[in-house]
Amino acid sequence: MQSAPRTINVQKFSESRASELESLHSVVAHRLGNDFRCQRNKRRRTTSHESKSSKRRRKRQKCLCSNNPDVKILDKPPRHIRRRNELRENPQSGFSMSNDGTKRLRTHVWHAKRFTMTKLWGFHLPLGLHGRGKGSRALLTRCKEGAVVHDASYHFAVQVEGPEDSLISILKRVLVPSPDHHPIDMSLPFLCGATYKNAMLHHIGEPTGRLVAPVVCIWRPIDGQGLDSSRQIIPCYGQNELLDSRVSNPFRQLWVWMHASSFGEGYNALKTACQVEMDEKSSCISCFSVDGRIAKIEVIGSSASELLEKILHPISLVSGKSFQLRRHSEAADSDNKMKNCVSLREKQLPDSAVLSLVVQDPRLYRKNRVVDVQMTNSKDDFTLPDQVAEQTPIIFATDNEGPPSSSPVNYELGDLWDVSKGIRPPVEESVICQENRDRQMEFLCLRDPNSRTPNTMEVFPSSRICPIMLLRRHSLKYPFLGWSIILPLSWVKAFWVPLVTVGGHAMGLREQRWISSEAGIPCFPYDFPDCNAYTSLMAMEAAASGSKADLQPPKLRPMKIPIPSPWNTIKPAYDKVPFLKGDSKVPETRGIYNMRTSHELCLFNKRFDDNWLLFPHGSGKEWSLENVPKKQTTLCQDGIIHAKSENRLHFLRVTLRAFREGVFEGGAVVCAPRISDISLWTSRPDDNKNGLQIPDSAVASYFSEESSGEWVLQTPADPQVRESHRQPIGFVTSGFVRGSKKPMAVASCEATSLAQLRADQWMETSAKQRKKEIYVLVRNLRSSAYRLALATIVLEHQDADVESI
Repeated sequence: MQSAPRTINVQKFSESRASELESLHSVVAHRLGNDFRCQRNKRRRTTSHESKSSKRRRKRQKCLCSNNPDVKILDKPPRHIRRRNELRENPQSGFSMSNDGTKRLRTHVWHAKRFTMTKLWGFHLPLGLHGRGKGSRALLTRCKEGAVVHDASYHFAVQVEGPEDSLISILKRVLVPSPDHHPIDMSLPFLCGATYKNAMLHHIGEPTGRLVAPVVCIWRPIDGQGLDSSRQIIPCYGQNELLDSRVSNPFRQLWVWMHASSFGEGYNALKTACQVEMDEKSSCISCFSVDGRIAKIEVIGSSASELLEKILHPISLVSGKSFQLRRHSEAADSDNKMKNCVSLREKQLPDSAVLSLVVQDPRLYRKNRVVDVQMTNSKDDFTLPDQVAEQTPIIFATDNEGPPSSSPVNYELGDLWDVSKGIRPPVEESVICQENRDRQMEFLCLRDPNSRTPNTMEVFPSSRICPIMLLRRHSLKYPFLGWSIILPLSWVKAFWVPLVTVGGHAMGLREQRWISSEAGIPCFPYDFPDCNAYTSLMAMEAAASGSKADLQPPKLRPMKIPIPSPWNTIKPAYDKVPFLKGDSKVPETRGIYNMRTSHELCLFNKRFDDNWLLFPHGSGKEWSLENVPKKQTTLCQDGIIHAKSENRLHFLRVTLRAFREGVFEGGAVVCAPRISDISLWTSRPDDNKNGLQIPDSAVASYFSEESSGEWVLQTPADPQVRESHRQPIGFVTSGFVRGSKKPMAVASCEATSLAQLRADQWMETSAKQRKKEIYVLVRNLRSSAYRLALATIVLEHQDADVESI
């Protein structure tokens, strides 16, 4: 067989294919109309469409035409170089911003290389790991066996200063639980700054005031004389008044931490409360924001304490005794004493403890190596505890008392509460790397003895020690919530990399919500439907979902579901009770209000003469969930008629667990079951494997969207379809977490409907078989099958439901 030729004669090849080429040419000529010129929109030159070359040419000509030879036109650095230099900067305060004004975290570069970023609440935030949103099983395992970390620098704080009585009065105006109803919330450890408190912030006018957000309140610690530590004066509109006889009402400082999504609204609510207090009592109160100066890092997991012990090397306890640094073995002994002291105190600390420390730069730590005092700082950088105590009042003196001390010690050992006056940023990473290299060269005897590394304290206004604050987090259902680190914003990167290096697993917003659902703790703002932050977030999600669906063909688009959940379609149980008088009217639209404390639930029960089967925690042995009354409950008609005219519905947060099977998604509808529905799962489950279902045609018409964009509940007209229709009583705000051994969902349900369901279910069972939980039906919005679930009311097992993640 003859092999193929290695070369082809183009002329002979074209002559043999002449007829085919002529026919092809005629077809192309007919399509182009015998116009073989290249179209203008398809023409491409080498660099004619680029403007960079013309700009360089004009700059070059301008430089050549200049008569002065010393004139040089400096080229502007490229954008990626300018952006890289901007992200490397570490100012004392503030966030870097993108072109559209969106703020970046100090760990933005680290997260952007590893996470999917999203624009939310004015920040570029890490949403989660790349992919389809899976990995919850591995995350829960890491949380139970290790520790996970999250950069919560988008949480802001508002600092309120003034007399102690005035600050307590402000808290009574805007916080739930109020100190009037819960005196333990204003106990001595909380007022002394040893513990912190979780509460709900609302506008003035409670109970009619709308809730804003969950907040964390921290008081500045006081010394033995009842005064703020490091404070001996009261600034009042630029005047300094001595305390002398006003020790009973000292000048205090308070931090109120809140989420970025509700910071503007919460800040305005606090300023309004302060203004009302000043108008009534003529007291001197200042309220200002410290955002962009302090930050927060969350460390969650069973090994959170061990993770912190690896990177935190305390120099002193701010509220306790200071330890003087010594050299070599003495320094190691002192460090061990400090760690032992902190470890011993950790076992004795309360659940909401606040611990203030001054720690070394975690980047300077090396395992099995003791850092020499002269190697880290100069001799003047550290002082004895007595000297620090004596110099503290002078450090933060006002302008009327003279200029502050210029000693590095006074500047560095400043309290975190005075971060608005400035705290030195950490030493730059390049300086630390150069020092490590010089140290290694010196160990190998390769360093020039005549060379001397300049003191970084003299060259850069930086520091190697940092004041921090540790907040211990604890939950009854999930005791491994870990710690929160409050530190200066400029120190976030210095702590973040060591935390991740020694074993901390970074997580984003999606993983944070998984942990909150697993722990049964609400996640703000997803589980707070009565706040404005929830409404704005759901509007953004609805717009994103609609834009994503528009990109798909009409036949492949998923069924449209209501976002946010249509809370206006829920009706209370007392609407079924007929009116005794015709003068009362049911309002067309009602707002929603989530009861967050046992005190609110007690007041709600008293309006119905305690006939609703709702048992607030701590209400007494006679009316408790353990000692429930065994007599049949009758409804108070007068209280019901009074409640029918209210403009808002009262909801309770519940946790849902599937009775036998089922996976509950976020946004699923919670319905009231009949007694016959419950028997489908509780008795002979093999006889009815499908359970209760609605027709597939009724899934899309269960909620219908009107032209105004509002979703309404549609009651089927067909009697057969109406037989499977169940009235909604709430919605799931956080669904099951895949991979959880005991999956649990978070939902908000109408209070009177839950009480009526419990009464109906207890009537059909004996006293010994009554359950504390309530049977409900849950159906995912894109599914036709109902699933039986057990609902547990949170306020029946704890005094307050104000904690959040």
